[in-house]
Amino acid sequence: MSANLQKLNDHLASRSYVEGYTPSQADVHVLKAISSDPDAKKYPHVARWYTHIKSYATEHGSLPGSSTAGEVFLGGASSAEADDDDDDDFDLESDDEADAEAEKIKAQRVAEYNAKKANKPKTVAKSVVTLDVKPWDDETDMAALEAAVRGIEQDGLLWGASKLVAIGYGIKKLQITLVVEDEKVSTDELQEKIAEFEDYVQSSDIAAMQKL
Repeated sequence: MSANLQKLNDHLASRSYVEGYTPSQADVHVLKAISSDPDAKKYPHVARWYTHIKSYATEHGSLPGSSTAGEVFLGGASSAEADDDDDDDFDLESDDEADAEAEKIKAQRVAEYNAKKANKPKTVAKSVVTLDVKPWDDETDMAALEAAVRGIEQDGLLWGASKLVAIGYGIKKLQITLVVEDEKVSTDELQEKIAEFEDYVQSSDIAAMQKL
């Protein structure tokens, strides 16, 4: 069976369906006679109708009405093809298989994306901290104080440059820079450890802190 595409194109130039104002078996009957997607440039109205009816039939299955109205657009049919025409239900098997394959590909791509995202290294949040450590008096051994402070070792803690800053009455404080990984190092806990050097340290304060 073959469809007269030019005749059908002329018919659909001013109509949406083969018969009436809604999709019917007449549309399905003609649709089944078209072996492949119509040339949209040569038969634009057929191409529009073909896409719509194929989608509609796939979604709704059997359609109402008879196929007789579509006979005018069909050529001769062999006996085997005529037997196929007696079945008014639209064959959804090929479309179902295509949909299943599309879903499979989609699921595979989502899985690959999630795996790639999971393997992507996380950005480590870090901060630069300037810490002031004050001694008891001008007789405090500042070299020993600094050695004690730098002796604190912890994963995610890196000591940097330091200097002594005068604060009056001959007393100098230790101002030291450090880099910490935010998830691993608590500045409060670090200050508590520094306070344990009570022979040298009177107090400590965070003078500045900024994210890297």
